[in-house]
Amino acid sequence: MPAAQHERAAVDAFMAALEHAHKPAIEALRQAMLAADASISEGIKWNAPSFRTREWFATTHLRAKLGLGLILHRGAKVRSSPGPQLEDPTGRLRWLGQDRAQLLYADAADLRAGTPALQALVRDWIKSV
Repeated sequence: MPAAQHERAAVDAFMAALEHAHKPAIEALRQAMLAADASISEGIKWNAPSFRTREWFATTHLRAKLGLGLILHRGAKVRSSPGPQLEDPTGRLRWLGQDRAQLLYADAADLRAGTPALQALVRDWIKSV
């Protein structure tokens, strides 16, 4: 089995076992992320569904107190260059540091409404990874 298929199977198994109030939204987030750009694949990293191109760049935040979140990052390695400068017309992006940001969604409907903006942010973010 190719690595990408193996990683996707690992995410499928993780999701099948996951008990989470926002599981449908997490599934919708997976689909939105994979549809954002053909170079994006998924796997389990940091005990959560995560996304990569050449490097890991985003991880679902399953412990968000309300709804669900997505952490945008630049992989496990610290980088000396500053993170990307992104246009965020929605105001959802909350910077957690120079190279990490968080997006929060209340539920699946909120995520669906914000999917086009999410995908645009992700396409901009992966240029810096």
